[in-house]
Amino acid sequence: MVIPFDAFFRRVAESTNIATQMELARVLGVNRSAITQAKSRNAVPQKWILTLSRRYALSPDWLEYGDGTPHPEDRNRPSIVAQPQTLPLPDVSLETIMVPKVKAVLCAGGGSMELEAVPVSEHPLPRAWLSRMGQPNAMVFMDVIGNSMEPGIRDGDMVLVDQSRTEMTVKSVLAVGYEDAIFIKRLEKRPNGVVMLSDNPDYEPVTIDGDELASFRVIGKVVWLCRDCRYA
Repeated sequence: MVIPFDAFFRRVAESTNIATQMELARVLGVNRSAITQAKSRNAVPQKWILTLSRRYALSPDWLEYGDGTPHPEDRNRPSIVAQPQTLPLPDVSLETIMVPKVKAVLCAGGGSMELEAVPVSEHPLPRAWLSRMGQPNAMVFMDVIGNSMEPGIRDGDMVLVDQSRTEMTVKSVLAVGYEDAIFIKRLEKRPNGVVMLSDNPDYEPVTIDGDELASFRVIGKVVWLCRDCRYA
């Protein structure tokens, strides 16, 4: 029986802390592309159902088909009329989000061939602080190699990328994909294409137009960076 992906993901979001498809991929331990493929085929692997039901104590039938209730024990739980009570509101300023760092590496130069979006670590950051820069649940950390964006962004820096922000402006630094490589660049829109610009004057602009645009994509906006102190 076909499991409609959108209905499945809606049930997952309703019953867990998973809010984005990137977070779903991280919990399942799969690449982001596996989620995209499942959505395009409108099919959900059975092992995903099993993994989620075990991790979140959910009913497999409810996850898969929407039958019954999210939690199996709810069926036998006696009905209790709750007494009204006033609970203190949580201090959202103290809430943190685990931002994943992915294996993929952004190249400030000739292009990085390390493209896997598999999380390799997680970093706790305040939700309120992340919200000031964009969409917290859409952010990932990525390492940078190369010197084409110096002096602002250096070889070895780690940048925070908001994947929900894909607008192209020269003032923005963006993570982009072109053919089989990914880069960190500024972008300038042209009538028939786009130009990738580097901050380092030693690097020439790269124009992408015509059929080449089919293999070009914006991954997200770089909203923050961090680096180790290096005294050489």
